[in-house]
Amino acid sequence: MDISRVFENNQNWITSKLEIDPNYFEDLSKGQNPDILYIGCSDSRVTAEDLMGVQPGEVFVHRNIANMVISIDLNVMSVLNYAVNNLGVNHVVVCGHYFCGGVKAAMNAADLGILNPWLRNIRDVYRIHKKELTAIEDENEKYNRLVELNVQEQCVNLIKTAAVQKAIKERDLKVHGWVFDIKTGKLIDLNIDFQAILKDIMEIYNLGDFHHSEVNS
Repeated sequence: MDISRVFENNQNWITSKLEIDPNYFEDLSKGQNPDILYIGCSDSRVTAEDLMGVQPGEVFVHRNIANMVISIDLNVMSVLNYAVNNLGVNHVVVCGHYFCGGVKAAMNAADLGILNPWLRNIRDVYRIHKKELTAIEDENEKYNRLVELNVQEQCVNLIKTAAVQKAIKERDLKVHGWVFDIKTGKLIDLNIDFQAILKDIMEIYNLGDFHHSEVNS
């Protein structure tokens, strides 16, 4: 790729926006009011705005390897708290994608250096769901099911946080688990039953007078 073309593309993008709305960038500079926080994978094939068909200012985006929500990751926790407490988003989405390199790398017995502790969190997801996953013989099907289960566990990690629990109680914030199918371009809602998943464990993570019955998928 010729890096100089990036600036040519940028100028063409500016021109196209101004042709539609001469005040587009002036209005954009006044602030943001997104309704969705999107937590997705850093994979170059998966761009949040494109796959959802949204415009700048409509979605607050955080991306990392394998769309993880780790409680000691200051980056994702800062994004989460800012989006929920300051921007007032009403939806938090974790979106994985099939054929995720991060998920596949986590299941290979290889020393990946600084990635080891990060990918260990995905291995923990495998451990939790080992019985289901080991019963799947096809390797691609197994990895893609692990992608789905990883999304589910990261959504649960979201619900464990004080910011999300408070927002669910006060304004009915909703948590969603999605998967993007790279082969078809389709965005899939996993329709995760959080109430069933959290039924026996929510009292452990309850940080106030929040109750698991208040969770909405």
